[in-house]
Amino acid sequence: MSLPLGGLLALAVVVEAPWDEGMVAATALETAALDPLGGLEADAVSSSPRGLTEAPPARSAELKRGETLGQVLASLNLTPAEAHRVVESARAFADPRQLRPGTRWAAWNGPAGEVERFDLVLAGRGEVRVERRQEAWEANFRPFEREVRRRSVRGSLEGSLESSIARAGADGTLAYVMDDVLQWDLDFSRDLQPGDRFAVLFEEIWVEGAFTGFGEILALTYSQSNGRQLEAYRYAEAGAYYDAEGRPLEKMFLRSPMAFSRVTSRFSNRRFHPVLKVFRPHYGVDYGAPVGTPVRATASGTVLSAGWDGGGGKTVKIRHPNDYLTCYLHLSRFADGVRSGKPVRQGDVIGYVGATGLATAAHLDYRVQQRGKWIDPLSLGGVPAEPLTSTRLADFRVARAAMQESLHSGAAFDPSQLSGTSTRLAAAAPAVADRARK
Repeated sequence: MSLPLGGLLALAVVVEAPWDEGMVAATALETAALDPLGGLEADAVSSSPRGLTEAPPARSAELKRGETLGQVLASLNLTPAEAHRVVESARAFADPRQLRPGTRWAAWNGPAGEVERFDLVLAGRGEVRVERRQEAWEANFRPFEREVRRRSVRGSLEGSLESSIARAGADGTLAYVMDDVLQWDLDFSRDLQPGDRFAVLFEEIWVEGAFTGFGEILALTYSQSNGRQLEAYRYAEAGAYYDAEGRPLEKMFLRSPMAFSRVTSRFSNRRFHPVLKVFRPHYGVDYGAPVGTPVRATASGTVLSAGWDGGGGKTVKIRHPNDYLTCYLHLSRFADGVRSGKPVRQGDVIGYVGATGLATAAHLDYRVQQRGKWIDPLSLGGVPAEPLTSTRLADFRVARAAMQESLHSGAAFDPSQLSGTSTRLAAAAPAVADRARK
């Protein structure tokens, strides 16, 4: 299938029903005073989509890295008992242990100068308001309005995929979502070439009028300059992606253990070792990447070992079905919970790029073994997942045709109209139904 290039296609906006306009209230728990600082550490980084819009508060700021909600409340001269009540009230809507650096907060004082109201702005979610009610505290939650906007972009590859997508009119980070969809068939570190063409139908998430990230990719075509074309269509009934013929994209192995890395050394029976200065076999593929880059399991399995492995430094070995073994060498550290006997799923982060062991620079040495014999990871094929049943295949074809129509013509696309009823869609859109039967 050939797609015309250039320009943006139609935009469809859906305001999601769960984000209603009302205020949701919860009455505070009357509990004994506990240490408000314990176990309330903040972790990952994010930003708030908008500021507080009430009358000026007595104090407002953002949570700092390592700062706890208990510490903030103590700085407002709340007693430990009061601070605990505020924390427990807010917990109905926000786990204090999950609050992130950059979370906005504000406090208002009453006539006597004591705190009577405390607000938290939860990025991408809404505002939590905790107010004093005599000896108790009451928490309310106002969810932000959340929109799902469906749109399409098309373009050609010039420079990086991120910059090419940005020139086409979308946020460049869409490239990473594309990698998630095509990771079984396209190695984004080595398969992309200038002149490749792409067309993507996708969801954007907007909160309070600000773009906050992507939802699902609904349809995607990637045409390589060598003539190879990849197509992916999300079939919601199965929660997976399929090609134009309804074959599942998911396979036993991912094409690469990292997104957007580069191959610096290939599988070889005789390679000059840069540290030992001798010729010896290199039974893996080296991927160059900065220290700390996440490394993902290329297939589901069970961790055989996670520890120091001589010249391989910090290494994770995973055993898979059909007597496969994958190895990930020279890691800087292991992901939390990765240890011998731990099951992992395809795509799980198992560690981070480093330069441990016999390594001259940061990189990942990725190796694959089957029945005790080393094989070239770049030549590794994949076993596809289960195909669609005949009934689902018929519905998939209708959904695929509607998505292709949107990619071609710019018509708005609403997946809710495709919930397993190809007959209704055929009656409403004969042209789309004709294409579905092909």
